[in-house]
Amino acid sequence: MALTISILKETVPSESRVAATPDTVKKLVALGAKIQIESQAGLGAHIPDQHFQDAGAKICKTVEETLKGADVILKVAPPTEKEITNYPAKALLITQLNPYQNEKLIATLAKAKIDSFAMELVPRISRAQSMDVLSSQSNLAGYKAVLDACEYYGRALPMMMTAAGTIPPAKIFVMGAGVAGLQAIATARRLGAVVSATDVRPAAKEQVQSLGASFVAVEDAEFKAAETAGGYAKEMSKDYQKKQADLIAEHIKKQDIVITTALIPGRAAPKLLTEAHIKSMKPGSVIVDLAAVQGGNTALTETGKVVVKHDVTLIGHENFPSRLAADASALYAKNLLNLLNLIIEKEKGALTINWEDDIIKGIALTRDGTIIHPAFAKEKPAAAPKSQEKPTEEKKTPVAAPPTPKPEKPAPVKKDAVDKKTKPAAAKKKAPAKPKKETAKTTDTKKKQAPKKKDDKA
Repeated sequence: MALTISILKETVPSESRVAATPDTVKKLVALGAKIQIESQAGLGAHIPDQHFQDAGAKICKTVEETLKGADVILKVAPPTEKEITNYPAKALLITQLNPYQNEKLIATLAKAKIDSFAMELVPRISRAQSMDVLSSQSNLAGYKAVLDACEYYGRALPMMMTAAGTIPPAKIFVMGAGVAGLQAIATARRLGAVVSATDVRPAAKEQVQSLGASFVAVEDAEFKAAETAGGYAKEMSKDYQKKQADLIAEHIKKQDIVITTALIPGRAAPKLLTEAHIKSMKPGSVIVDLAAVQGGNTALTETGKVVVKHDVTLIGHENFPSRLAADASALYAKNLLNLLNLIIEKEKGALTINWEDDIIKGIALTRDGTIIHPAFAKEKPAAAPKSQEKPTEEKKTPVAAPPTPKPEKPAPVKKDAVDKKTKPAAAKKKAPAKPKKETAKTTDTKKKQAPKKKDDKA
């Protein structure tokens, strides 16, 4: 029986992406899978049903028909609890789940016995780069942020020299030099702006400068250790944030456009700009807040809105990648295809998941009705300390063993004394009892020992 993959239409108003394209559908069909797509699922990405059908997919009119017999369910945004009730038990859901903010949803998936993979948890290892959803989508978000800023900025970006005079280039300041920030820098530079950037990770300095932008940061000890093993930025201390805020306070007064990109997995977005910073900016300036969906990097950002405060426009769209739905869908669908190639056996066309694979261990949230990811499983952390305490006790017992070899060291010394009198048992008792007498006869014993050693050698 062929593996059935169901692709649903997104229900979130701000989500225009789709989890498949005609190109990925063709490749999944070539793997032996049966593809079922909900009607108009690709409408927001300008992919008509006919294109999916021509690629080999079956177009279904209802959600229930799309999910019938589904082995794998592909989505872009997290499902609602109501949507989960329609999912067949033991199906595998692959989507972005935003797990740090959706612990209740994860519990619901486990209760419904739905296995789930969270695509935003793909580990940052070379083998998983082609599946890295955060990178592919953030890249487009950084590009779109500059274009959105241009829409609301009432001046030109590049320097223009005309007979009527010279127009100076716009100054753009990018806060955060991750994937989105670096793309924003590159895009702004292509458009002719003078770009500066900041980031708490030391490695970002060289990357920023390589794109032609200047680097602004407080380079202290905390700055040098402000990057996780996975390459993400750590949350900085309040003291560092204050020093950084003081540094950029003067810098930001001269900027025309500011793009903030600071996001920390599992936490609210850090506040980089206060109301005082915004007040100090030039009239007509623009701020694009890519972290608006997690509360925003500024004190005045309003999620999902474009507002004007103190004559500064603040752009707080919820979903920047979705504003480039066609390209974002194409990249996301390829990320999913690369993951499916890992778990589908080509010869049989069936799922063969290696749950011990580093990639699978990184993204798997639920399996067989339980939450298995260590960051979200509440039962396992309680058991972990017990397993750790036992080995420490076992390690202490061999450490106590060294006293046993200690008596072995003096033993040969006593045997030497025993050789002098040829009575081992008596020598052991008399050796400690008559230390003074032995010292008195040291000269005699030395003379006697010399010939004995020669006899022994003979």
